[in-house]
Amino acid sequence: MMYEEIMQKLEELGSEQTKQIYNNHGVKEPYFGVKIGDLKKLVKFVKKDHELALKLYDSGNHDAMYLAGLSVNPKIITKETLQDWVKKAYWYMAAEYTVAQVSAESEYALELAREWMKSEEEMIAVCGWSTYANYLSITSDEKLNIEEIRAMLNQVKNTIHEERNRVRYVMNGFVISVGAYVAELKEEAKQIAEYIGKVHVDVGNTACKVPVAADYIKKVEEKNRVGMKRKTCIC
Repeated sequence: MMYEEIMQKLEELGSEQTKQIYNNHGVKEPYFGVKIGDLKKLVKFVKKDHELALKLYDSGNHDAMYLAGLSVNPKIITKETLQDWVKKAYWYMAAEYTVAQVSAESEYALELAREWMKSEEEMIAVCGWSTYANYLSITSDEKLNIEEIRAMLNQVKNTIHEERNRVRYVMNGFVISVGAYVAELKEEAKQIAEYIGKVHVDVGNTACKVPVAADYIKKVEEKNRVGMKRKTCIC
């Protein structure tokens, strides 16, 4: 499929109901309001065309940007492209999911996560924490920097409740990822999850809830899935 054909298909798949849901979450025009499940049906038409995926992201249309993240090859994407993508990720869905997940599977995952987490721009910092959390879910423990992760857990412990709104959300998610995917640090993650307790995030006019990290990790333990890695974090 050509770029114009993909954009036309996205417009056909959009609905006013889904547009309103996205609007409540903070998306801006242009976008058609396509459900994620429907976007996934188009991946097969984009996945083999890396340049098409890049063009879709550059469109600035949310639906096309999300489809680009599902379709692009993270193994060949350049650091320059990811830096461009993160600057254009103006709301949490693009930052926490699209850019973070692709970055986590790229060869620049840690480099960019470390840089972005320190940003004064909320969405860039959000992307940094989410990139690292996703990286933990797909990387064997032998390749992880345990001391760095431990230091990050302590940073969360000491700063989460004073952080910016969506940064609080992804910091909480980072604790969950450590507890769920890094067996060596499970107990420390549980202790910090108990310490930080319920994290308050303004989710706007939506029904979204912030998961309680301690409860989430406990459920993973009960299913005997601690340390089980995912094949991919892109979804």
